[in-house]
Amino acid sequence: MSFKLPTTTDVVLVDTIQLTANIGADCWGRPREQFVFITVHLHLKPSFLEISGQSDNVVDSIHYGHLTKAISALSASYTDVRALVHEVTQKAFALAGENVDAVRVVIGLPKQILLANDFEVEVITPRGKDSLHQAAKVSVKDLVMPVLIGVNPPERLAKQRVITNITFYEKSGMHKVDYPAIIQQISGEIENTAYLTLEKLVLHIVRISCLASDAIEAVTTRSQKPSALSFAHSSGVEMTRYRDAFQ
Repeated sequence: MSFKLPTTTDVVLVDTIQLTANIGADCWGRPREQFVFITVHLHLKPSFLEISGQSDNVVDSIHYGHLTKAISALSASYTDVRALVHEVTQKAFALAGENVDAVRVVIGLPKQILLANDFEVEVITPRGKDSLHQAAKVSVKDLVMPVLIGVNPPERLAKQRVITNITFYEKSGMHKVDYPAIIQQISGEIENTAYLTLEKLVLHIVRISCLASDAIEAVTTRSQKPSALSFAHSSGVEMTRYRDAFQ
């Protein structure tokens, strides 16, 4: 397998704008304000940045300071995270003008999933399209679960910590997927199951995740055992499957 060469791109981005907003229930199921981290990528027309790159003048580029201020001043309440993505996308297109071909918005909600370090929703919206109808990539990051796993006799005596990252690929269209409920189902099933291999664990998680909603088209899962090897950070297994693999 060889590396695929990247395409020519011009992107201006604002990374990790922090604010608080009510976007529905938090990890305890209570609708209240929580920390929100917003990253915006402006995918510009080809070679647009060459103008400011040659002139060395900021007025020939996109003023990311104005974009940051506009996003920081957004409303503090939304029906859900996709509504927030939609408003951020609209602000980005309005401020950047005709030079933007697409806007990519990543919303991070570190308090959304109880056992995870972060929860992210990423949506790419081409110019002239509605962000609410675009496909989304949803990531549950560093989900920590105690699992009885391993082939060695000591590993059969006590559960060990397994760190899992799950990426859900939603179909385009307007969907309501209850990700906290999916993670709760995964955690509950794993808690009552023992495994010999990470391969079995990962396949189990992928199957549950793919079948959890008709809106989910594919899932990538990576699970790692930090305690498996003395002189390495962890051992791990990653697997990607489409929903139709389990139907």
